[in-house]
Amino acid sequence: MKRILALVFFITLIWACSSDNGGEVPPADGGTDEPKEEPQEVSFERAPMLVNWADNIIIPAYTDFDSELENLTAAFENFNIDATTTNLIALREAWLTAYTKWQRISMFEIGPAESADFRFSMNTYPTDTDKINAHISSGSYDLTLSSNRASKGFPALDYLINGLGDSDEAIISKYTAPDKEALLTYTQAVLTDMNALTDQVVSDWQGSYRDTFVANDGASATASVDRFVNDYIFYFEKFLRAGKMGIPLGVFSGSPLPQNVEAFHEGEIANMLFLEGLQATQDFFNGKHYASTATGESLASYLDNLNTVKDGEDLKAVINNQLNKAREMVTSLDAFRTEIETNAPPTDMLLAYDEVQRIVPLLKVDMVSAMSISIDFVDADGD
Repeated sequence: MKRILALVFFITLIWACSSDNGGEVPPADGGTDEPKEEPQEVSFERAPMLVNWADNIIIPAYTDFDSELENLTAAFENFNIDATTTNLIALREAWLTAYTKWQRISMFEIGPAESADFRFSMNTYPTDTDKINAHISSGSYDLTLSSNRASKGFPALDYLINGLGDSDEAIISKYTAPDKEALLTYTQAVLTDMNALTDQVVSDWQGSYRDTFVANDGASATASVDRFVNDYIFYFEKFLRAGKMGIPLGVFSGSPLPQNVEAFHEGEIANMLFLEGLQATQDFFNGKHYASTATGESLASYLDNLNTVKDGEDLKAVINNQLNKAREMVTSLDAFRTEIETNAPPTDMLLAYDEVQRIVPLLKVDMVSAMSISIDFVDADGD
């Protein structure tokens, strides 16, 4: 009898369990038993991005800069022949145009530019006016030496056409004095050095280096993308953020250094040069063709391909939004030199700097992490 009751109980229990589950065994993970989608492997072809960088951004920007440098040289030749106020103003305008174009290529410190020490040779500031004057007086100098970085390039020209006197008449008097030849010869030597360096870099890019750059499309520390992304971030952090804003503000020294603003002797254009550099970095991030509204494969499209988000937002949008915010803050400022020299502390400029600084971790941490790129330079400024 006990065996019969036990059998009935066992059959009843099985029937109850089958009824509760619709006759189906529940999935082991407690979820539904619907087929799961397999994770989609994310891939991004780096070669088309390198082609876009080389053919639509880097080489056209270098070529345009080369042309503007030729125009600057021609403007000086006119001034050399006839040192008038009109020709001095024309020389300054050509200098400013070329200097603005320089902001578009300064970030490209890879390959030929790296070999030529291009950035430091063209734009080391503050310029060493004592060394410049000594070179002019002695007539003996070699501008190809690294020890002369601070006595040549755009900052040296800033001194030579804006800083030799308090007025246009005072500056022109230097170029018309009996000993003018030494000054004219030195100014010509600075331009000759700038042209030689630029011709070398442009020629290499238009020659074999372009193909070498594009062909190196792998994913390693020595591949073109990894190296260029490092150089791009290094430029933004050290030369745009720190060099153009942080150092003159005294962020790293504890006290303002207005003499360290870019184009110190002109005095009014440091903001414009900064904003041009900022726009150049944003255009490059978005793959915008040089002097065009067209775009191609880029760091932004790379992040899109990876579906990268930060705090629930699209990382590409986060980066662009922060770049835009930084631009708005800097645009609202007076001239950098004026901000620093007339405000103690220069609060508005410091607040703008903070917005620029917020871009650094977005690029240096979030973006490179998504792309599995390692940072290859050492950060020594405590930010």
